[in-house]
Amino acid sequence: MCCALAVFSCGKTSVEKPNNLIAKDKMVDILYDISLLEAIKTQNLKGGINKKRANEYIYKKYKIDSVQFTKSNKYYATDLNEYKKIYDKVKERLNKENTRIEAEMKKNGVASPQNPNSTQNSDTPQVQ
Repeated sequence: MCCALAVFSCGKTSVEKPNNLIAKDKMVDILYDISLLEAIKTQNLKGGINKKRANEYIYKKYKIDSVQFTKSNKYYATDLNEYKKIYDKVKERLNKENTRIEAEMKKNGVASPQNPNSTQNSDTPQVQ
């Protein structure tokens, strides 16, 4: 998706607004889910997920198709400021979810992957 940002935002190319343009809020939801699916894919979580299955999931969940997504993404990408706002909302949601998960892990006494010593106190022996 980041490649699309670079490719489509280089020039102020006029792209016609698609008839079935995905609303910005829905686009944020889609890009958020895509980010999660990419994380699952790269971390090979739950056996991993291939691109085809990830795409099918997105299209079915949001009742869209690949053409509608591509045209909407291209349309939004032609306005760098608006496209950045969309991705900023995605990033904000990802950060909120990360904070929530880390708080839950801390509450349950599970070390955070970003800070493995986060649940240990000074009385806990440290392995070096």
